Amino acid sequence: MNTMTTTTYAAAARARGLHKVYGEGETRVLALDDVSVEFPRGEFAAIMGPSGSGKSTLMHCMAGLDSVTSGSATIGDVELVGLKDQQLTRLRRDRIGFVFQAFNLMPTLTALENITLPGDIAGRRPDRDWLARVVDAMGLADRLKHRPGQLSGGQQQRVACARALAGKPEIIFADEPTGNLDSHAGAEVLALLGSCVRDFGQSVVMVTHDPVAASHADRVVFLADGRIVDELRAPTADGVLDRMGRLDVADRVG
Repeated sequence: MNTMTTTTYAAAARARGLHKVYGEGETRVLALDDVSVEFPRGEFAAIMGPSGSGKSTLMHCMAGLDSVTSGSATIGDVELVGLKDQQLTRLRRDRIGFVFQAFNLMPTLTALENITLPGDIAGRRPDRDWLARVVDAMGLADRLKHRPGQLSGGQQQRVACARALAGKPEIIFADEPTGNLDSHAGAEVLALLGSCVRDFGQSVVMVTHDPVAASHADRVVFLADGRIVDELRAPTADGVLDRMGRLDVADRVG
């Protein structure tokens, strides 16, 4: 029977020598090329890079949403490579929270039902005190009976953030969480993700193309051509924009 490998760890998520290949022969694409990176506990990290750089692929491989061609990917003390589908499903359900650009809410369910849906599917009773704290932090107390169609985009993304937090995950992966929002709603969601780290002790890894969004993170990791090429701590929007500009120039020159 395949078991989950346990190791000594300090990181919420870690990749070692990660390779991801799509296709074969003439259609072969090397999406990730020997990527090694750690995302410590209690950090808000952003992943950035030019289009096609591999940033979403990296997040999907580290979150167990996509398979790895070779190398190692761990969530806490669990090695993802080699896990069976049922084990991966359990890992994602119990230890990871997800926030997506498209919200991914069920239109026929209320906000509260959407928030508790993963736990309901797993047959877990919600921790009412924790749930109340999350709902309050997300500013949703007066919206719990509303369905997604009755909520603004920003409110829907708050519901998605609350859903990601409801199960007390070790890490939250956010894929372009402000991509469908205006600047005001986007700023609110980014502040909420930041509060997940500061107030709830979560770890957040966010893929984004927006320098302003990335400036809310503690650290930005930059990818180009499937490899990590730079990182920036305590980022500012101008600093991120400058680094991205250099990557674009290098890509054109190359």
